[in-house]
Amino acid sequence: EVHLVESGGGLVQPGGSLRLSCAASGFTFGSYHMIWGRQAPGKGREWVSSISTGGSTYYADSVKGRFTISKDTAKNTLYLQMNSLKPEDTAVYYCAADLSPQPLSSYRYWGQGTQVTVSS
Repeated sequence: EVHLVESGGGLVQPGGSLRLSCAASGFTFGSYHMIWGRQAPGKGREWVSSISTGGSTYYADSVKGRFTISKDTAKNTLYLQMNSLKPEDTAVYYCAADLSPQPLSSYRYWGQGTQVTVSS
């Protein structure tokens, strides 16, 4: 059975940092395209960042230069390092996986999400 479990969210002040983790099990982690998405209150889910099986990384313009996606295949874990956080980054953050890049809503596997709140 596939599981994606996010952790690391919390309350942080503007300008602060958080590191999210996504622990994966039940599938061959290294063979899957992994993403981070987020959903802010009252808004639709949006794509944040992706990492390919080969390690190529991609970012939404809104987070480029502030967020860094990475993965540890030996630990079956995906990460999102978030720096210089802004109030508009407040959202539930999700990780997702599929064998190849997909439209956001089509990703096969999703975690349950972790809340990130940026507020003073």
